[in-house]
Amino acid sequence: MKFEDIRAEACVANKMLPQSKLVDMTFGNVGVFDKERGVFAIKPSGVDYEKLTPEDMVIVDLNGKVVDGNLRPSSDTPTYVEIFKAFGVRAMVHTHSRAATAFAQALMPIPAFGTTHSDYFYGDIPVTRPMTADEIASEYEKNTGLVIVETFKKLNLNPDEMQAVLVAWHAPFVWGNSGKKAVENAKALEICADMALKTLSLNPSAARISEELKDKHFLRKHGKNAYYGQI
Repeated sequence: MKFEDIRAEACVANKMLPQSKLVDMTFGNVGVFDKERGVFAIKPSGVDYEKLTPEDMVIVDLNGKVVDGNLRPSSDTPTYVEIFKAFGVRAMVHTHSRAATAFAQALMPIPAFGTTHSDYFYGDIPVTRPMTADEIASEYEKNTGLVIVETFKKLNLNPDEMQAVLVAWHAPFVWGNSGKKAVENAKALEICADMALKTLSLNPSAARISEELKDKHFLRKHGKNAYYGQI
């Protein structure tokens, strides 16, 4: 089997989605990118997670062309192409996890209210602008990726520090340095979104975490002098 490594990694990560309760039905997928070969493995469209095998994973290049596989790739493939090209991330996840999607549908960023959020994400989780009628009518999935890239440029965000985004009226896209890590980040996003919803219900005027505490929690895990966990 060609591309066995990324196929296996993508298969394992996709199976993690229902186990993590991040997806309903088949609303989600994972793609794993091989930068050197310029291809990624992604879930086939509409296939139940429990039935997935590594052989089912579809290999796609950065032109969106299927280079290996017998099934149709996820309908989100053109979005992944644009993110892999622009950000060069190792793996990406798209879900419709409920709390995070609620913020996307409300066109609201997820506020950084506390240390749990700051352990994973450096600031508010951004939300894109709504897509135009022309963007929706023509190459919708590609334009979804482009509006994500546009949002990061406009807000001057580093995709290594902010590994998630909400697409307006749609749902979250999340990434990481492996398939498993991308799913972990997606789970963390959903936890933070749920906490933020509860925080806002208790206090609609709740203050965001201080800059000092935000920096401490993010940088102790992700900074150049990180000391959290085992070396």
